[in-house]
Amino acid sequence: MTYIKRNFALPIGPFHIALEEPVHFKIESEGNIVKDVSIEIGHVHRSIEFLACTKNFYQVIPLVERVCGICSHSHPICFVQAIEDIAKIEVPIRARYLRTLVGELERIHSHLLNVGIACEVMGFQTLFIKFFNTRENIKDLMEAITGHRGNYAFNTIGGVRRDINDIESIRQCVKRVKEETKKLIDESLENPTFVTRTKGIGILGHEDAINLSVVGPVARASGVSFDLRKDAHIPGGAYEFLEFDKIVEKDGDVLARIKVRLLEIRESIKIIEQVLNQLPDGPINLDKLPSIPKGIGIGRWEAPRGENLYYCITDGSDIPFRLKIRVPSYVNLHAVKNMLIGQDISDVTLIVASIDPCYSCTQR
Repeated sequence: MTYIKRNFALPIGPFHIALEEPVHFKIESEGNIVKDVSIEIGHVHRSIEFLACTKNFYQVIPLVERVCGICSHSHPICFVQAIEDIAKIEVPIRARYLRTLVGELERIHSHLLNVGIACEVMGFQTLFIKFFNTRENIKDLMEAITGHRGNYAFNTIGGVRRDINDIESIRQCVKRVKEETKKLIDESLENPTFVTRTKGIGILGHEDAINLSVVGPVARASGVSFDLRKDAHIPGGAYEFLEFDKIVEKDGDVLARIKVRLLEIRESIKIIEQVLNQLPDGPINLDKLPSIPKGIGIGRWEAPRGENLYYCITDGSDIPFRLKIRVPSYVNLHAVKNMLIGQDISDVTLIVASIDPCYSCTQR
C-alpha cells in the first residue's frame, strides 16, 4: 500500500481556549511536522493611540495603563518619561527608586505567570499551582504599595503618586518570595522531565534573533546581550545606582527562555533589596508641574517582555499631538514562525507560550 503525504492546515484562533486574546495562527503541517505558519493580528481595534490625542496629559496616564494588564506599570512610565523628556523635568531621586521598586515587582509577577503557564501547558499541575501561589504574594505586595493589584495608578508626570512607609513589611514579603522562588527554580531546572520537555524545541538562533529585532528575555535567551536596564540610561529609573547581573543564555530554545525568566527573578529580588536599603529621603513628585512645550520626547523601559518605547509629539497645548507605542510583543510575535517550522505540532502551544505573548499589546 502506498501512503500519500498530505499537508493539513490547522487554525488556532482567533478565538481559542488557549488564547486569552484574539489572534489567528494558521499552521500548515505534513503529518506531525510544522511546515509553514502565518500569523494574523489586529482582530480588535482599541484605538488607544488615537484616544491619547483627545485627552490631556494626565488623562492619558490611566489610558495607557490599559494597553496591557500585566505591564500596567511599564506603559505609563514610558509615557510620563516621554513628557518629562519634552519638558526637561528632573524626577526626584526617591521617585526614581520607587518606580524601580514597582517595576521589578511587576517583572517578578510577570515571569512567575509565564513559567507557571508553561508548567500548565506541559501538565505539571503541582508546579503550576506553586508558581501562582508565589505570584499571589507579589500581587498582594503590589496592592499594599500602589493600592491596586493591576492598573496601579502609581506614576505621574514628574514622579509617583504614592510613597511607602512600612519598609520592614515589604522586606519580609520579599524575603519569603526569595525563599519560595529558590525552591521553584530548583524544582524546575533540576527536574529531568521538565528539562527534556523544553530543551531543543522552538529554537531561535542568534542571527535570527538579531535580524528579527526581538527584545527582552526572548532575545537574551538567544545570546543577544542587551538589557535596557544595563545598557542604556533610563532617567525615570534608578538602575544606574544598583548592582545586578544581566542574564543571557545561548541555546535559544524554550528551556533557555524559561531559564532567563527564572534567573531574572533572582536578580529582580536583588534589585528590590538594594532599593529598600538605599531608598533616599526627599519628595516623590514635583510641587508644581511646568507647562509642556512643543517638542518630541521618547520614553523607554525594560518591561517584563522586553523594551517598551513611547514616542510622543506635543504642540504646546495640554493634549498630545501624536503618540506612537512600540510594544515588545509586537516584534517578538513575528519570530514565532522561525521557532515553529520543523517542530512537532504537539509543541506549538508551548513554543508560542515561551515568548510570553500579549496580543492585546499589539492591538493598541
